[in-house]
Amino acid sequence: MQLTPGKLWGMRRMADQNGIFKMTAVDQRPPIKNPIAKYHGVEDAPWGEVARFKRLLVETLQAQSTAMLLDPHYAVPEAVDQFSPTKGLIVTLEDSLFQETDGGRLSSDIDDWSVAKIKRMGGDAVKVLAWYRPDADAKVCQAQQDYTKRLGEECAKYDIPFLFELLVYPLASDAHQTKEYVEMKGKKADDVLKSVEEFAKPDYGVDVFKLESPVNASDADGSAEVQAVFDEMGRLSGRPWVMLSAGAGKKEFRNVLDHAFKAGASGFLAGRAIWLDAFNQYPDWQAIESDLRGESSTYMSDISQLADEKAHDWRRHSCFGEGGARFAPADASFRHAYEGM
Repeated sequence: MQLTPGKLWGMRRMADQNGIFKMTAVDQRPPIKNPIAKYHGVEDAPWGEVARFKRLLVETLQAQSTAMLLDPHYAVPEAVDQFSPTKGLIVTLEDSLFQETDGGRLSSDIDDWSVAKIKRMGGDAVKVLAWYRPDADAKVCQAQQDYTKRLGEECAKYDIPFLFELLVYPLASDAHQTKEYVEMKGKKADDVLKSVEEFAKPDYGVDVFKLESPVNASDADGSAEVQAVFDEMGRLSGRPWVMLSAGAGKKEFRNVLDHAFKAGASGFLAGRAIWLDAFNQYPDWQAIESDLRGESSTYMSDISQLADEKAHDWRRHSCFGEGGARFAPADASFRHAYEGM
């Protein structure tokens, strides 16, 4: 893999000086909106309540984050004025309201948002989540593949890193059917691994993978058997990758990270494992802020220290060759990316 200047710059902006990603996700929508709506007994959560929590996340957690992931619906309009220009800015592009069909889930962009708009606003990377099951209906799989390819091409056109998130999910025929953004019960490691293998193909243009645990978080027990599955996921990724938490508890996610770092992960991009316990104090805003500045901050320090000790410098990933991640002005990729601009 070679990096054009915009992609190299964005990747550097997301990591610390040692090439480790310690990133906090603030883009969650249903996991925040739904509990707030339920508390107020309404169908749609009040915009101001959701936005207030996201602003608080930025204010309390950005100091310990190398980058933060914001969404255009709430976090960008409410908190970007509080966001430190010294931190990497990642903006999510996929709509949280996916289309559920008999054959599987279909993703789409947020209305009136695009890769170009994220680039114009100063974003350092575009994040996209695609629900994917390799055993879903063939037309659904093709649609998700085409969707991802299009965004990869747009990220290449606008020279901005493409941070791609994969999540397996229950099909209509599966037990434990849910539309929640949580780890699928009964998840099969093969579904995760085959998904990573597919989207690691160069056609998709992925620069960084944001991956879920290939085993249920509660099964990340430090065993050699589990480690072998993580090792295979790291091998298949073929590029820098980080772990997501998918609502796992603090202890469980730390165990997942330990496996992932041994398998070559370069850090984390996590949300609920860090801040969910604080959010559960809603609507006591004083308690929420106290927990964010206390327990959440302590946990962030703990997993960041673990990353310092065990995560791999993304710039040294084998995909970049012996010299590591770099940009050479004579590269054909530079000429291609900037032709006609």
